[in-house]
Amino acid sequence: MKRILTTAVLIVVAVAAIGVASTQIPAPPQTRPIALVGGTIHPVEGPDIPNGTIVFTDGKITALGANATVPAGAETIDVSGKHVYPGLIDASTVIGLTEIGAVRASNDMREVGPINPNVRAEVAVNPESEIIPVTRSNGVTAVLTVPSGGILSGTSALLYLDGWTYEDMTLRAPIAMHLNWPRMSTITAWWMRQSEEEQIKDRDESLVRIRDAFADARAYWKARNGESAGGTPHHPHDSRWEAMIPVLEKRMPVIVNAGDLQQMQAAIAFGEREGIRLIVSGGYDAPLCAELLKKDDIPVIVRGIHRMPEQRDHPYDAAFTVPARLHQAGVRFCISNGGASNVRNLPYQAATAAAHGLPADEALKAITLYPAQILHVDDRIGSLAVGKDATMIVTDGDVLETPTQVEIEFMAGRRIDLSDKH
Repeated sequence: MKRILTTAVLIVVAVAAIGVASTQIPAPPQTRPIALVGGTIHPVEGPDIPNGTIVFTDGKITALGANATVPAGAETIDVSGKHVYPGLIDASTVIGLTEIGAVRASNDMREVGPINPNVRAEVAVNPESEIIPVTRSNGVTAVLTVPSGGILSGTSALLYLDGWTYEDMTLRAPIAMHLNWPRMSTITAWWMRQSEEEQIKDRDESLVRIRDAFADARAYWKARNGESAGGTPHHPHDSRWEAMIPVLEKRMPVIVNAGDLQQMQAAIAFGEREGIRLIVSGGYDAPLCAELLKKDDIPVIVRGIHRMPEQRDHPYDAAFTVPARLHQAGVRFCISNGGASNVRNLPYQAATAAAHGLPADEALKAITLYPAQILHVDDRIGSLAVGKDATMIVTDGDVLETPTQVEIEFMAGRRIDLSDKH
């Protein structure tokens, strides 16, 4: 009897859980023109438009301005007293690849082995993750989902946070190849279990693997080019090195995970030797090599403003001021919350940067326009302009302030359900 009752309870709980999840179904496509009227529009690339109107049809913005014409038959939504912003973008997350850190079966962020350039993040994304509605409820509409682990982790994908399948969600993929650069110096912290000799050995082995991987990929690329030109015999297909060809041809950047100064200097020097496009992710010490970054026009994804100082002698606000210092130095950057479950806090990362020297308009751009530009998707998202995707949020206040609530959200013209487990 006890076993029967337990089974019945489990069935009721499972049915209840299914019932809750079923209310958060993906939004249907836009079927008629929609006009948001009367709110303050923040295009980001231009001045704010008080009492403005924005019109979108078939998922694209068709009119924008103080005197924009609302077409006949359009659904008109009065947003007087509200604010209209482009959807927020986080350029470094693992959303869709993890659910509960302590449950191994819900984590699919990495592959076995150190060299996996052929891994594609989007095919492992779980569209039913509960983290997705939690994140989009606070205005984050698009994220870069990044594989991790090893040295060459694979390629990332830019996802809309709505869709039945990963194909529906994928805005563009692949976006970049991801490279984890080893620490160049040793660590003597209490949590480090390796000796200094072991750390140096691991670093040197990783550097050799990076050089060998790029050398092998370049040799494969050369052989494939020779084969297509008829100068060499058939070369067997290798999915790992095939994935590296866009990198070698400079059609796809490499996002290198590097936080301290020596890591960034070594990675930038390697990028120059290999002739590849680099983006730095992490960037805690990026202001210290600002001139080097600026010279090669290497943008920085500043990952995690809310963090402790890295060194004992650093000021308490060392991480908070990284965006302001990069802005003053003329280095291109964007701000990322990083991770998965707390990506909803992205606007507050930017707000902290604004409270520590970054102009407020630059803080907004750092989570909208700038990540779109760095990831080369600014033709579709990142700002409000005619011809771009109708991806926007309507709030009751400044999006960078914690009391502000997101009241309405659209992704490519689709009105999104803002309910979630929180």
